[in-house]
Amino acid sequence: MAAGVTVLHRYEQVASHLRHLIESGTYAPMQKLPSVRSLSGQLHVSITTVLEAYRVLEDQGLVEARPQSGYYARGLEPQPRVESQLAVEDPVDVGMGEFLMRYLRDFQRRDLVQFGCACPNPDQLPSARLARCLAKVSRELGPAGNLYDIPPGCEALRVQIARRALQSGCAVGPEEVMLTLGAQEAITLCLLATCQAGDTVAVETPTFYGHLQAIEMLGLKAVEIPSDPVYGVSLASLRQCLEDVPVKAMLLCTSYSNPTGASLSDDEKHELLEILGRREIPLIEDDIFGDLSHAQHRPHAARAFDRRDLVLLCSSFSKTLAPGYRVGWVLAGPRYMARLHQLKLFSNLGSPVLPALAISEFLANGAFEHHLRGCRRFYARQVSQMADAVERAFPAGTRVTRPRGGFVLWVELPQGYDTRLFYPRAVELGLTFGPGPIFSARGRFRNCLRLCAPYWGPQSEAVLWKFGELLQRRR
Repeated sequence: MAAGVTVLHRYEQVASHLRHLIESGTYAPMQKLPSVRSLSGQLHVSITTVLEAYRVLEDQGLVEARPQSGYYARGLEPQPRVESQLAVEDPVDVGMGEFLMRYLRDFQRRDLVQFGCACPNPDQLPSARLARCLAKVSRELGPAGNLYDIPPGCEALRVQIARRALQSGCAVGPEEVMLTLGAQEAITLCLLATCQAGDTVAVETPTFYGHLQAIEMLGLKAVEIPSDPVYGVSLASLRQCLEDVPVKAMLLCTSYSNPTGASLSDDEKHELLEILGRREIPLIEDDIFGDLSHAQHRPHAARAFDRRDLVLLCSSFSKTLAPGYRVGWVLAGPRYMARLHQLKLFSNLGSPVLPALAISEFLANGAFEHHLRGCRRFYARQVSQMADAVERAFPAGTRVTRPRGGFVLWVELPQGYDTRLFYPRAVELGLTFGPGPIFSARGRFRNCLRLCAPYWGPQSEAVLWKFGELLQRRR
């Protein structure tokens, strides 16, 4: 062997080969890399060699492993945030209209593939085990299970929620938890606690139509802050807005936003709280998809960085465990909690005790962590496969997000499409989707749509291809 010549191990050669593919752009950031088995066959090396090569690239930050989904390119450097050219406009009244009501009614139709409904796949829910928990606590509690459970709600469940909050970086006691009827009620109560009719709420755009519905119902105005479909709300635009608009609260999903799946980094969450904190503006944080990270660990909530008691975190078990039980919660400190108790009491006295105790029982025996691991793998695979199909089936120039958590995809068609006009035809083909304008107070994003991946499968893929053919033919 000649002096000075370095001989690479086989796994290093494979890692070098993959590194070149990533650096050259053959595999773009967040694009799926070849499977271990296929790469082993292509390069005539062992599966162990390929796994070791991927481990090396993971250590170098070039590759991300997603359980039950595979390996994905990350790129040498994070892709720079491109600030939106969309200007911040004046606050507006929100009017969602009859179209949204028709869209929501279509969710009840079992003859349609529900790509428009952001509900978990019922086959992924531990319904039988929860039913056993419900029967158990009902027997043990007897007639007391049929009494009012006034705010803050079932203590046993609040203890469990406080313990789980540590995983999102939030150190709270059960006294900082109030139970609600799902996350939607939690958000509505937080808006009531921080705003009065006529006030302005800052929201990212696009945003969840449920946020806009709550703002409309309470007689509030919305000011839309541009948001990147990968990196989340533009903090530069938020600063600009706050110079000109008297915002009373901000309502934002900081991790795996609905409808785009975008997430802010920890540093950006810090910065967001500094921007709002200087003006004493509360943040109502929707963390509904926080537990559904496609990686092993969930992201920090913005509330983990709160030092001013200005963050009210809202979530529920509706996306992970039991949408029909309607069990949600608010995490808040003393600045707002007393007011939240009062509002909850006056709105509906309290929340049902038996569903709360059943979920508490499920959490206490450790079943939830095992269940979550399965959900994360399942939805990571569903999102990846659906995004791949959209890229193949939809018109050239279509862009689709590949979020790292949750199960919603944001699709941007070429200019000239109006997805509201395509919605009735999609229903005729047998599917629903979320037309872009319902995710904006101003009816923007006409050429965009939201797709939900829980119901993805061979049969639903065939329906998506039919919809793609329709889009290909007409504008």
